[in-house]
Order: sequence, then structure tokens, then C-alpha cells
Amino acid sequence: MRDLITASGMVLSAMPVGEYDKRVVLLTKQLGRITAFARGSRRQNSPLLASTRPFTFGIFSLFPGRSSYTLQNAEITEYFEEMGTDLEAVSYGCYFAEVAEYYTRENVDESQMLNLLYVSLKALLKDSIPNPLVRRIYEMRAMVINGEYPQVFQCMKCGKELTSGLYLPRAAGMTCMDCAEQAGNGILVHEAALYALQYVASAPLQKLYRFTLKPEAFSEMERVVKSGVSSFIDKNFRSLKVLETLQNDKNPVK
Repeated sequence: MRDLITASGMVLSAMPVGEYDKRVVLLTKQLGRITAFARGSRRQNSPLLASTRPFTFGIFSLFPGRSSYTLQNAEITEYFEEMGTDLEAVSYGCYFAEVAEYYTRENVDESQMLNLLYVSLKALLKDSIPNPLVRRIYEMRAMVINGEYPQVFQCMKCGKELTSGLYLPRAAGMTCMDCAEQAGNGILVHEAALYALQYVASAPLQKLYRFTLKPEAFSEMERVVKSGVSSFIDKNFRSLKVLETLQNDKNPVK
């Protein structure tokens, strides 16, 4: 008989299978990203009904199979219920989950991505941090965790440590202001935006969402992160299209 195993993690996505079952994608600390089937979880009296919703976080008990797992039980510690009343937060959350699913693999230590996703969903629920800033922080740190990201600490030409400079999208790196004249076209990044980028790349996860930026600095940071996403993430996310449609409806062009 197969042994029951436990793993702490979060539901990234869920889809119906058959009449009463669900197929869920879990990001776990112990097993990485896995697929599990929750038998009967769509029945109204099922103990798995609530625990198989996206964003639920807790400890999952599973039976391993050849190519997937069977979810037996779950002890949920966080449902992120507040997001259910905020369509924009849900849209951001779905995008974050898709990015996490894109980057993660089975049988790999994915604890950093799991923790990043958790603290980022928490940040979406804070009024003190604008959601667009949460998004760019999440994207930047996700790239850092996975080893390909905009280089923002040293000049690519002379090696000097940077306090401001020119970001070169094609090289995914920066030059100092002294070397910028020979570098060609790029994104000018002043001190506040550069410090934010460096902070996001290196700060402990529990301290990641402890700052805000003025509009000018955020615009510079956003351009750098957006360029990095275009360079290093080769996928069109469905949830991002939904989010952009929602934002366009919220801020129509006059």
C-alpha cells in the first residue's frame, strides 16, 4: 500500500475533472510543483471543497502515483478570503500564481518561490502598497530567485558599484553615468529607482514589501523590470490579459 505523505504548500490552480473531481496544481516546500487529483471535492459536503480553491495555503496529505498525486486531506492555515471581494487583487494573485507555475518544477526545492508568493499575496491586501508596485517587486524577485534578471549592482563597462546609471535592455545590465555616453540607448535610472531595484534583488523576503516610490521613481523601476520580464520570461500569461483588460476598463482612455 502506498504511504501517505504530507507537504506544506499552496494551491496555484484548480480545474474540474469529471462530475465531482478536481485537478489541482500545488506548489509545495517538500515536493516542488506537483499535480494532484481531489476525488469528490466538488460535492457540497466534501471536506476538500474549500481546501482546493486557488491561494489556499496549508498542509496537504497525499498519496503518490506514477505521474500525479491523490489529495487525501488538507489542513488549511490561510484561505486569503479577503481577496474574494477584490477583483483586481484576485487578478494580480492569479497572475502571480501563473508566474510561480511557470518557474517551478517537481522534486526541486521551491521554498523561495513559495514564500515569495505567500508574502506577495499578503502585500496585495495592504492598502499602503499600490498593487502595480507589488507586481513589479514580485516579478523582479521571481527572476532573481530563478537566476536570470536585470543586473543592477555594477557597471557592465568599468565594474564600478552603481548609485544611478543607464539600463541597457539588450544587455540586461547597466552602465554608470561615466560610461553611459558610449553605451547607446537605454533607460535612465536615478538613485531612488536603482536603490529600489537593488533592495528587491537582495532584501530578506519578510522585508520585501516595506517601501513605496514616488511616481517618477516607480516609472523608472517599472521600465527596467518590464524589460527584464520581456527578456527572461518566454510566455504569454492568460491572467495578465485579464488584469490588463480590467485596468483598461478602470482607467479608460479619454
